[in-house]
Order: sequence, then C-alpha cells, then structure tokens
Amino acid sequence: CRALLADVVAPADVTWRTPDSPSSSLFDGAAGRGADPGGQAADAAPSVPVPAAFLALCESAILHRDPDRFGLLYRLLWRLREEPALRHDPLDPDRLKAEHLAQSVRRDMHKMKAFVRFRPIVDHAGGAFATVPAEARHVAWFEPEHHIVEAVAPFFARRFTQMRWAILTPECSVRWDGGQLEFGPGAGRDDAPPADAGEHLWLTYYENIFNPARLKLATMQREMPRRYWAGLPEARLIAPLAGTAAQRSLQMIATGPSEPTHRRPKAATPTAPDQAHPSSERPLTLADLGQAVDRCRECPIGAHATQGVAGNGPVRGARLMFVGEQPGDQEDLRGQPFVGPAGRLLDHAFAQLGWRRDTVYVTNAVKHFKFELRGKRRIHKTPAQQEAAACLHWLESEIELVQPEALVALGATAARQLMGRTVPVMRERGHWLERDDGLRVLITLHPSALLRGDPAEKDAAFAAWLSDLRLADCYFR
Repeated sequence: CRALLADVVAPADVTWRTPDSPSSSLFDGAAGRGADPGGQAADAAPSVPVPAAFLALCESAILHRDPDRFGLLYRLLWRLREEPALRHDPLDPDRLKAEHLAQSVRRDMHKMKAFVRFRPIVDHAGGAFATVPAEARHVAWFEPEHHIVEAVAPFFARRFTQMRWAILTPECSVRWDGGQLEFGPGAGRDDAPPADAGEHLWLTYYENIFNPARLKLATMQREMPRRYWAGLPEARLIAPLAGTAAQRSLQMIATGPSEPTHRRPKAATPTAPDQAHPSSERPLTLADLGQAVDRCRECPIGAHATQGVAGNGPVRGARLMFVGEQPGDQEDLRGQPFVGPAGRLLDHAFAQLGWRRDTVYVTNAVKHFKFELRGKRRIHKTPAQQEAAACLHWLESEIELVQPEALVALGATAARQLMGRTVPVMRERGHWLERDDGLRVLITLHPSALLRGDPAEKDAAFAAWLSDLRLADCYFR
C-alpha cells in the first residue's frame, strides 16, 4: 500500500485478490500480490502518517471474509492522505463499512473464546494432528465466520499454558505444545474426538442449573447463534429444556420458597407465657439481656448474624454509656462490642484523654451485625430505620439496668435511637442534648467515620473528635 501511494496509484486503478488456498497463512501480505507498483520494493516505500485508530481498525477489518475488504481499506488510506478532514467524520460511508467489518470480526473472536469446547484425546490414530503425541492433548472443533484463528490463538495459549491442545477449523488449525503455537491446514469435524465421560458430567450440571423462570429464548439465540450450536455439547439440551420451561416454572411456584440453609435457628426461648415473644421479655440482669438479644428475631438481621452482641462494662457504677451503631465483623465473631478497628480507635482516644475503658459501658443501638457478602468478605451495611426500631427496647433495657449519668451517641443511628428523632450529627456534634427522661446525650462521630475519612486529614479529624469527647471529662473527675 505504501508503494502504491508513493506511485500515486488511485484506488480505482487497483484490483485486489485474496489467496485461493485456505491453507496459506492469512498474514503473508496477500493483498496486491503480483502487482508491480513502479518496481519499487514495499519495504523501501515511504511511511504514511495515519491515526492510530486506523491501524487498529485495519487489524480487525482485514480478518473479515468480505472479498472487497482490501480495496476498502486502501481507499480509506488514500483518502486519509488526500482528505485530512476524513479522520473527523464518523459518518463517512467508507468508515462506517470498515467499522462494521471490524465489529463483526471482534464479535466472532469473542464467540470463539466463549464457545470452544476441548475434549481429551485417548487414542488419536488419524486426522489433522496424527503425528502429535496423544498424552495430555485436548482437541476442539470450531467453525469461525471469519479469518480469526491466527489472531485468537495467542489467547488460548495464555489461557491454557500448561495444557497441550489443538483447535481444528475448516480453514486453518492450530496446536500448542506448551512452548509455541503451530499452524496447520484445515480439518474436518470427524477429526475431532468424540464425547467423553467429563462431557456427561458437564451436561448433568448444565441441566440442573437451568432456571426455567429466567429463560429468554430470543436473547439466548442472539448471544449464542444457532450456527455455533454444532460445537456446543449443551446445545442438545436447549430444545427439551425450553419445551418444558413453562411447566417447570409452574411447579416452582407451587412448591414455594425454601428456607435458606445459612440462617441461624432461633435460640431456645423461656416457656413462661409472659416471655413467649422477645419484645415482652423484661431482663432483670445484663446476662439475661445478652441471652434475650441472641434469640431475638424481631427483624431479619438476627437470623444471619453469628450471634447477638449486647453491651459490655460495669453493671453498676458506669457514669458514661457509649452507644454506637451496630456490631462489626469482628464484634459479630467474638460477641463483644468495639473490639474491631473502630474499637481500637476508641481505646486510643480513651488513652489520650486519660480515661479507663473498664469504667464506661459500651454498646450499640442495633445488636446484630447487618452485612452483605462480596466474595468471602462480609461488608458492613447500615441498618434500616425499622430494624433499628426493633432493637430500641433492648437499648432502653440496658440504660435501665446500667443507670448511667450520661450517654455518648457515636454517629447518626445512635443519636436517632437515643433522642427519638433524627439528629444532624455534623451540626450537633460537640453539643449536649437532653432526652425526655432527663438524661444528657453528647453527640459526636462514630470512630469508623474517622477511619473512612481522608488520610491527609486524619490527624485534624482525630483532634476534633477528641475535643468532642473531652466535654464528657467531668464524668471522670
């Protein structure tokens, strides 16, 4: 192409022919072979500046089966030099057609990565790879729509580096010996190995995970066109599973939901008539309250947490009660409040203020850990207002049993539960409020808010938090 451009050969004056032999390499500079553009060697032709996006477009579009693709790309190259404004015209017909070719190729490459199914060879006595050792060899059959085998093969080499494999296609085949890719002639479907026992297990698994209620046949056929079904073992199950989908959906509805197996059973409840429901329990000691909290199921959180987490501290004589939002992951596992990162920060604040942790009572407004799973991690999730309201009587019971002189609300959830209304924490922090029962409540941030803050501002945030807490210093004198 550079030589043609150097000789000012217009696109209309060039005829492009594709290789006749399907076994020839598709990357051997087939386009324009036999032409003699002024006798100038292509390697010596001057370079042509083009946008980087044009090179990426060519890499995909040139793999299309359209016989006019070389003429189209040369015409675009010619026009990019002659018409600089073309690079800024996304609606140009030549650009649109080339992008359509490239998109079709990329889609075919994606389908090859998704729909290739390898089968192990036990005794391979013929076919396209008869000379290849049978041990540790897996072979797949695939029928691509475009010339993509050589372009996609490196993906499988990276994906299955430790496995010896081969992919057979009608036009070109490729094998990986663990060290390098080797391309060969095309093959036939009969050269691929038959089904094995592993395939039967796969079909059993596929049949059992099929959800008839989520079947969208048109969407499935759009993402997995029928032309690929011949190479997919599971395709034979699609028709019978789709045919019975409506009946199986009705059966699922009639059966009803099953109880999740990970839920904790409700703890044994006292049999006295006045203690038949957790909300009617009136614990006489903090130990009784801890047991009642553990068996509480007034909201869904308790069924999923490891255990209930009541407060901790002196039974009598704690002049201050610190109230947080809810237990965290470590608190849920250990059954103690404020023992995780937020608890360690609270201990550090106590040390800075000269307070002893064992002289205060610490608890949470919500007694069970609410979370959502992300992989294997349990991520804190803020309890809903109804869930916090279901725990309010446990918090009030703690206040009644401990009888503190004042309360410290750590965060918005604790402030709302203690005051019976929404409290704007950022506006009210560092202020004492008064409850209906006369108890004073100091409003400040939860320590986890400092942990989530900007690291560059953590020292200033911690100092401001200490200033809030220092207002309760009179209760340690």
